[in-house]
Amino acid sequence: MILGQITDLHIRALGRLAYRVVDTTGALRRCVGAILALPERPDVMVITGDMVDSGRAEDYALLRELLAPLTMPMYMIPGNHDDREVLRAAFPEQTYLQGTNELIEYVIEDHPLRIIGLDTVIRGAAGGRLSNASISWLDRTLGQAPDRPTVVLMHHPPFRTGIGHMDDVGLETSWRLREVLERHPQVERILCGHLHRPIQVRYGRTIASTCPSPAHQVVLDLRENAPSHFVMEPGAFQLHVLRDGTLVSHTAYTGEFDGPYSFVEDDPDE
Repeated sequence: MILGQITDLHIRALGRLAYRVVDTTGALRRCVGAILALPERPDVMVITGDMVDSGRAEDYALLRELLAPLTMPMYMIPGNHDDREVLRAAFPEQTYLQGTNELIEYVIEDHPLRIIGLDTVIRGAAGGRLSNASISWLDRTLGQAPDRPTVVLMHHPPFRTGIGHMDDVGLETSWRLREVLERHPQVERILCGHLHRPIQVRYGRTIASTCPSPAHQVVLDLRENAPSHFVMEPGAFQLHVLRDGTLVSHTAYTGEFDGPYSFVEDDPDE
């Protein structure tokens, strides 16, 4: 099974640029094209938040249009730039989004990888939080299938990254989450967004990671007082490949690059 991950799309309708600089619409079009051009396409896609920039209905309408060529099953969780109710209204056919609770949390049992979505959004805030109720639900849900390899989707990563201005708007620390994951070794990955960079850390008995954006990336500056800046490094997405019981993760960059070339030995006569 191949699970594709995209995150932090920050789509803006009406030709508006994110931060007056970034053509996020063009970036997502390139990303979707790159996914469709893969020799082996993902079986499912996940989007780990910040799908649009301002939570407006017209932004989600454009997002639907841009994602339409991806016909495989798709699972979304909100980020701090999203609006839960507008998201639900924009994708009524995605039944896992529609619930009686405010939070968008779900478990998908339909694939070799079990997929759990957790909602870390605090309405009106850039940082995130996991409630005690969400952590207890996660514990119960993991306990129902202890032998199934599982990925957990979250927007805000549950660890400090060393990028000061992003850690200031990270996930509120919860020792209970780490404690729960220590009890459930079937969790192969915690897949996150928010950071606009590829970052990995050992977290309990699993690996927590963040995925780059298809558009703009956060500057890699590990000073505590690093300014809040972004850079136009290449956009990217990730592929998480489950084969023979092992999950292997790859970062794939979007854009026009020279190659591919064959690996050939140098001509000894030259």
